[in-house]
Amino acid sequence: MTTEIWQLSESELLAESAEVSHRIQLLEARRIALVAEIDTRVSREKLGFPGPAGWLTSTTLLSPAKATKIVALARGLKNFPDIADAVNTGVMSVDHAALILTFAETPPKDLPEEGRVMARTAMIAAATGPEARTGRIRAAITKLEDEFGGKTPPPENTDRNELFASKTLNGRLVLKGDFDAITGEKLLTALSPLTEPQPAADGTQDDRSPARRRADAFGHILDQYLASSSRPIEGGERPHLNLHISLRDLTDLRDSADTDDITDDENTRTANESDDGGHPASDRGAYGDLFGDGTTVGWLPWMGPLSRNTSRQLACDCVLTAIVMDENGSPINLARTARTVTAKQRKALIARDHTCAFPGCGKPASWTEAHHIWHWADGGPTDMNNLVLLCGFHHRLMHHSDWEVFIGTDNHPWFIPPATVDPYRQPRPSHARAGPYIA
Repeated sequence: MTTEIWQLSESELLAESAEVSHRIQLLEARRIALVAEIDTRVSREKLGFPGPAGWLTSTTLLSPAKATKIVALARGLKNFPDIADAVNTGVMSVDHAALILTFAETPPKDLPEEGRVMARTAMIAAATGPEARTGRIRAAITKLEDEFGGKTPPPENTDRNELFASKTLNGRLVLKGDFDAITGEKLLTALSPLTEPQPAADGTQDDRSPARRRADAFGHILDQYLASSSRPIEGGERPHLNLHISLRDLTDLRDSADTDDITDDENTRTANESDDGGHPASDRGAYGDLFGDGTTVGWLPWMGPLSRNTSRQLACDCVLTAIVMDENGSPINLARTARTVTAKQRKALIARDHTCAFPGCGKPASWTEAHHIWHWADGGPTDMNNLVLLCGFHHRLMHHSDWEVFIGTDNHPWFIPPATVDPYRQPRPSHARAGPYIA
C-alpha cells in the first residue's frame, strides 16, 4: 500500500523525490528509444503525420516544440552511443544531451576528429550528475567555436542567427533572438527613434519602462511593414491582420463605426435575418460553447482567442469583410461553382477551420490549401460544404490513403481514420473543434 505523501517523514520526502526524479530520467530515455523505433518502423500513413513529432503532439500532452526535440534526440543519439549511454543510464538530463548532441552533429569545421571526440567526452563528464551546469557546457562550446570555427568571428557569423517565437499558455508571444552584428545594428537603428520617452502634452513624464518602449516601437515597425505595398504574397494575398468575430459581438459598433467600412451588405442582411431569430445567446445555454470553436469571442489565426473588447477596438481601425456565420460557427452564403477558391471563400474557410483541420495538426491557415472533399475532377463543386483547409502533407494524405473527411451536421469537417489506425473508424472532429464540450 502506497504511503500518502503527507505521512512521509522529511527524510522520506527527500529520498522519494530523488528516486522519482531518477525514474523520470529513465522513462525519458525509454520514450526516446521508442520514438527512434517508431521513426524507423511505422509508416507515415499509419501515423497520419509526416513524422513522429506530429503524432506525439496529437496523442499526448507534449507541445510541438517538446515533441520535435524528442524526435531530434531519437534520431541523433543513434550516431553517438556515448551520449546515448549517459541518457539511458539516467546520469545525464535530456536537455544536456540535446545541447551536446547539437555540438556533436555540427562541430566547428576546423576542429580535428580526435579533438571532437575529446571535447564530447569532456562535455559528457561535465553534464553528468547533479553537479552538472549548463553554463559550463555552453562556455566550452563557445570557446571551441571561437578557436576552431573558421575565419568568421562570432559577431559576424550569420549561420548562428536564430529567432524563436513561442506562444505561451496564456495567449502571449515570447521572442528570443540571437543575431549577427549587422542584423543587430539594423534592429537597434530601427528601434532607436521610436523608443525615446514621450511626455504628454501637459508635460507629464512618460512612465513606460525601457523594455515597454522597445516593445511598443517593435509593434509600430510591424504596423508600418503590414501597411506597405512591397510585402510578399502568401496564400494568394499580401499578409495582413485577420480578426474573426461574430456579427452579434460587433453590433454595438454600428453607432461608432462608419458603415461604409463594412462590406458585403447582402451577407450582413442575411445575418440579421438568420441570427437565431433575435434570441440572445443566453437562450442557448450560457455555457454550451464554453469549449467551442471561438465564435463567441474574437479569434486571431496565429494567436487564437481575443476578448470581445479588444476585438471591437481592433475592428474600429479596420476595413471589415463580413463573413456570415451560422449558429455552429460555419460560414454561409458563399457557394461557388468555379474550381478555384475565391479570396472571400478562403477567408471564410479560415474563419471556420482556423488551421489545418486534420485532427492534431493545426498548421497555420496561411500554410494550408483548400481540399475538395468530393473531388473537382469527379464533379465536386467549389462550395463551402465541399471544402476543408489542409496543409500540404495532409492534403496528399487524403488523396493517397484511406482517411476520409466529411462535413457533419454541425457544418464542420469530421475525419474518419482508416482501420489500420482505428479498427472502429470512429469519426474525429477537426483540429479546431477538438476538446471538451459542455452539454
